[in-house]
Amino acid sequence: MRSPFARIAVLAAIWGCSFLFIKVALEGVSVMQVAVARTVLGAATLGTYVLIRRERLPRRGRTWMHLAIMGLVANVLPFLGFSWGEQHGATSGLAAIYNGATPLWTLLVAIVALPAERPTRARLAGLVMGFLGVLLVLAPWRSLHGAHLAGQFACLGAGACYGLGFAYTRRNLTGVGSPPALATAQMLCATAEFAVLVPFFALDHMSLPPRVWLSLLGLGAAGTGIAYVIYYGLIHDVGATTASTVTYVVPLVAVTLGVIVLGEAVRWNDFAGAVVVIGGIAVAEGRLRRRTLPVKARGSSEAPG
Repeated sequence: MRSPFARIAVLAAIWGCSFLFIKVALEGVSVMQVAVARTVLGAATLGTYVLIRRERLPRRGRTWMHLAIMGLVANVLPFLGFSWGEQHGATSGLAAIYNGATPLWTLLVAIVALPAERPTRARLAGLVMGFLGVLLVLAPWRSLHGAHLAGQFACLGAGACYGLGFAYTRRNLTGVGSPPALATAQMLCATAEFAVLVPFFALDHMSLPPRVWLSLLGLGAAGTGIAYVIYYGLIHDVGATTASTVTYVVPLVAVTLGVIVLGEAVRWNDFAGAVVVIGGIAVAEGRLRRRTLPVKARGSSEAPG
């Protein structure tokens, strides 16, 4: 598959399905079990790819320390956050919309933590616009009960973890190894971190009808494994800016699947908020001008979704 547009479409489909897979998997397993399965299957898939290509994992202890931090920030916490959020009131479509706000968090953290990222007018305007879109999705004028609101905030926090992870990667892991090898090492670190939690939180009863275990397989092997390989190949071939356009399509795919497959309702403010969030990202990244100003280190050892 050489066409970048075809690969972007495949990526959007895989990552858009991830939020559907989480919702279905929660029918038979716990939040922790979803996150653990996703991590282990993702690590196995990436590890197989790296082994076939004979790529070397990082050797420096300092690099592994940074990867361990990334495993916690960009895998353990967001995987738990999205799963918990979807179990506590957030629809799969809402989870995808909040995930779509990841570039806003990335830019916000970069402006604060990275001296090279200056707070230009376009970036500040885009941030304000994007977070107004998030507020529109949250719909504070509605009388929502606590559990539903908590689920949405969990998904929003998971997206913030991804944003923090991107900025951390740019500062500490850029250029220290090939992205697939770094991604594999990071997933191995996340697997080890989950191993500490499993005896305490992941020994609940499981029900594994075909739709549940197939969802776990799709979430881990496809969404956290194969999609990463496609994503990094796309970055290599067409650049980070073009590859990052998949961010705009994933929420649309996820919301559509949620409506068709799960019968989820979509409110007017969900759609409007998603449009405003995407518009804010476009303004912040300078995509509405002839000359773009990429702000994300998209060749990092993580990817959204």
